[in-house]
Amino acid sequence: MSTTEAPAVPASDGARFDAEHWRQRLAELAAKHGVPGAQLGIFRLGADGAPDEQLVVSHGHLHVPAQIPVSDDAVFQIGSISKVWTATVAMQLVDEGLISLDTPIVEALPDFELADMDVARTVTLRHLLTHTSGIDGDVFTDTGRGDDNLEKYVALLKEQTQNHPIGATWSYCNAGFSLVGRVIEKLTGKAWDTAMRERLYAPLGLKATGTLPEEAILHPAAVGHNVAEDGTATVVPVWSLPRPLGPAGLITCPVGDLLSFARMHLAGGLAADGTRVLSEAAVAEMASKQAELPDPYTLGDSWGVGWIRFDWSGHRLIGHDGNTIGQAAFLRLLPEAGLAVGLLTNGGHTRDLYMDLYREIFSELAGVEMAQPLQPVEGAVGDITSHVGTYERASVRIEIEAPAEEGGRPVLRMTPLGLLAELEDDPGTDFELHPVEGDDLWVTREPGTETWMAVTFYELPGGEQYVHLGARATPKKAA
Repeated sequence: MSTTEAPAVPASDGARFDAEHWRQRLAELAAKHGVPGAQLGIFRLGADGAPDEQLVVSHGHLHVPAQIPVSDDAVFQIGSISKVWTATVAMQLVDEGLISLDTPIVEALPDFELADMDVARTVTLRHLLTHTSGIDGDVFTDTGRGDDNLEKYVALLKEQTQNHPIGATWSYCNAGFSLVGRVIEKLTGKAWDTAMRERLYAPLGLKATGTLPEEAILHPAAVGHNVAEDGTATVVPVWSLPRPLGPAGLITCPVGDLLSFARMHLAGGLAADGTRVLSEAAVAEMASKQAELPDPYTLGDSWGVGWIRFDWSGHRLIGHDGNTIGQAAFLRLLPEAGLAVGLLTNGGHTRDLYMDLYREIFSELAGVEMAQPLQPVEGAVGDITSHVGTYERASVRIEIEAPAEEGGRPVLRMTPLGLLAELEDDPGTDFELHPVEGDDLWVTREPGTETWMAVTFYELPGGEQYVHLGARATPKKAA
């Protein structure tokens, strides 16, 4: 691997991070939002020969019943932030000429099958990395702990139907990243876990990052919690998702390792020691706009190759969130300032904590104001009638009901299906809908939380009706 100097970024004001201030704010806001344990990391890339700046602070407990405190070196599940790591290794293979973003993946996986074989023959690496394949992607089937787990998982996808026509809209797809993991295996000749360790963790100098429970248990490790309204925290019944979901969401690491990964992307593909991990062209491609979102409110306004893209007051950020069983993670990079912020948590109202904390951090350290979250609009009137009905995909059923009485609220009933329902022991939840604009844009929120979620109704050119919620497009079933 070659070495060069990291590209220059705008200089900071020279102020060092105030560790005590951010430790206190993390503790105060975690307590406010019922988050049992958390790590916060802030990084700024040094400019013009100045050293990098990094801060890591921790709060609370890794395991509440056992009263095990969070330490700065403890590992958390970063969930779907893992997707950006998987995309990075896929882009290494693009750098090496082993595949291109627009190569149909059947060239790497000749036996690949879907229920729609036209899609199986034409879906590309770019479709998978940008969530535009249309594959109904919340498939959590456990295909075992062996190194053949991804091979078996991909074989099961021959029964998987389309959530939407390929390239027709955007919908978050976990299965697509497990597919990318299998492509990595075929092109490297190694298990995904091994390829990630050799191609990414080792060049970045990461000592605590891993993908398997037996790797995590070598370090202080967070467990997920369910937190009741009275603040009582109980440990979740399952520690992680099945192994074949690894490329989509099973990496564990401390926030310091997460920042080392972010640093490499801020530095144009270079590790801290100057090792070239990814080409500058690949780093730029990953951050570039690849797809617009039907719902530009819940996450970002657009998607890159692996990365979510955010517009905060005219400033372009990239990042990703991660949600696993009882754990949640958040990563944001502001390339123009060489700034990265990571937050790892293990239960409670984690998105509320993220919103409050990141709003303060980016305002104080970069002068950048977070995009305003969507809210109900006072006086707005919406008619839900045309959207009433049942919407369904592999892991969830969504039922939209008109108000039960005059002056009442429409209701969205969400019922998990399949393995995910079993893992989370969730019988379903009813949500009141509040209008924002016209008949097609509404908001709702989880009981006890402050952050509203967008509920967007729309049609494809062919007339197919969808509801977009939680970053997924869910098609309406025929009456």
